[in-house]
Amino acid sequence: MELSWTDVAAWRARRHRLHERAPADAMLQVVDELCGVQAQVMSSAELTLWARLESLDPDAVSTALWQDRTLVKTWAMRGTLHLLPAGDYAFWQAALSTQFVRFTKPSWGKAFGISAEELEEMIAGVRQALAGEPLTREALAAAVAEQSGNDHLAHALSDNWGSSLKPAAFRGALIFGPSNGQKVRFTEPDAWLGAQDAIDPESAAVDVARRYLAVHGPATREDLARWWGVGPAVGGRMLKALGDEAVEVVVEGAPMWMLAADAGEAAGAPKTKTVRLLPGFDQYVLAATRHAAKLMPREDPELRPLVYRNQGWISAVLVVDGVMAGVWRFERKGRRLPVAIEPFPGVKVGKAVRAAAEAEAEDAARFLGGELSLTWL
Repeated sequence: MELSWTDVAAWRARRHRLHERAPADAMLQVVDELCGVQAQVMSSAELTLWARLESLDPDAVSTALWQDRTLVKTWAMRGTLHLLPAGDYAFWQAALSTQFVRFTKPSWGKAFGISAEELEEMIAGVRQALAGEPLTREALAAAVAEQSGNDHLAHALSDNWGSSLKPAAFRGALIFGPSNGQKVRFTEPDAWLGAQDAIDPESAAVDVARRYLAVHGPATREDLARWWGVGPAVGGRMLKALGDEAVEVVVEGAPMWMLAADAGEAAGAPKTKTVRLLPGFDQYVLAATRHAAKLMPREDPELRPLVYRNQGWISAVLVVDGVMAGVWRFERKGRRLPVAIEPFPGVKVGKAVRAAAEAEAEDAARFLGGELSLTWL
């Protein structure tokens, strides 16, 4: 089957809920469909959901995280922070546990000063320390050192940007808990969510590929590998394990993979006629990292760096009919919320697109709690 990138943009935009917002009470379903929401920047995670849910309440995400406990915040894909459905936590933890081997490599231990023996000791200590009340990072480090009698572990747990906590997260010993003022706290998953049935890690990893293709396809093994945080060979094995569930399609001459059940739908997907302001680190943009030029108005080497910037920063993007057409930004200034929208060089924005983008900006201001001041650049 042959597809165009226009077909891909139309189908993928629909799977990302960019053609029509879902009801606000479908938030957990949307997080599930997106395979989680990157949460390195919490305001971006909230805006990712705002862009896909109708009249989303500004407190909806924090309520789900810290009151209803229906969302979980933890380190996940690519070792970055994500929001995941709490009811599916056991699945994601099982799948991520297949990547634990990265933390046993000598290079990781050397970088963070933790031997293989100390790593196991640290994870056991973290699990025990967090079985009660949520703890700040400082309190957690002190508790682990006291339990183990190894003061070096306290230093290792507190002397970096969180990388030494990731092994415990990938082992299911740690998730984020409610903050204490400005201080982040952590908790043990079973203590916070209740026990969940164990899931086979290898089966879960195969299901990750299935879920990925269902929203981010068509994709190559390299696309999947980059998103999941593994090497291309592992990505290829994950796709191969799907068997007949996955089929090869050709997208303007390039072989890629889709779920067999979705390929026909992609070929006939109605073209989207919507405008969205997607935040930085949005899932739609992240999934397109390796083929972003195909989802831009033209394959111009000067456009990609406007979105995929230095040091891994991903810009907020103006999306028109599934195509990245520009960037936008906002900042708070007291009660005011200045928003600037900048189409890509050479991209003409018609009246209909401009009006739709301005309506999006108005609702973003509602969601963010500011008085909109909009500028077109």
